[in-house]
Amino acid sequence: MTNTRSRGLKAAALAGLLVTAGAGTAYAFWSGTGAGSGSATAATMQTVTVDALVAGDNPKTALFPGGSADVVLRLTNPNPYPVQVYSVTANGPAMADAAHSGCTTTGVSFRGPAAPLSPATYVAANSSALVTLTGAAAMDTTSLAACQGATFSVPVTAEVRK
Repeated sequence: MTNTRSRGLKAAALAGLLVTAGAGTAYAFWSGTGAGSGSATAATMQTVTVDALVAGDNPKTALFPGGSADVVLRLTNPNPYPVQVYSVTANGPAMADAAHSGCTTTGVSFRGPAAPLSPATYVAANSSALVTLTGAAAMDTTSLAACQGATFSVPVTAEVRK
């Protein structure tokens, strides 16, 4: 009987030791502390370029007095990440091509879409994309007859965001 009682005491002591050890481990796990520092440098976004009607790009509509037409832009993103084209706004008066020097009153204006562009428009990393702004160029009735057949440069600024 003493042997059985001795085994029971040893088992109880072992159980108590395991509970105490487990509690100590749990306490250490939940109360651990540490210190350190880190740093990072933000990259600078490279300029996204905008070109209108580069070779091979053709608008689907043409301007006429009192009408509107699409504006087609090619945006080139040299950054290693995609960018969102947030807005496109006018950046000066529209000019007729050199072959139409008599077109001094173009009557052409840019009516950019509301920001942000909808649907959201993105240019993939290290690539270019065509963006068609439906009906964004308008020609009023003050346009001179010398403007017939002209190609117009419509300066715009595109705001892009990461």
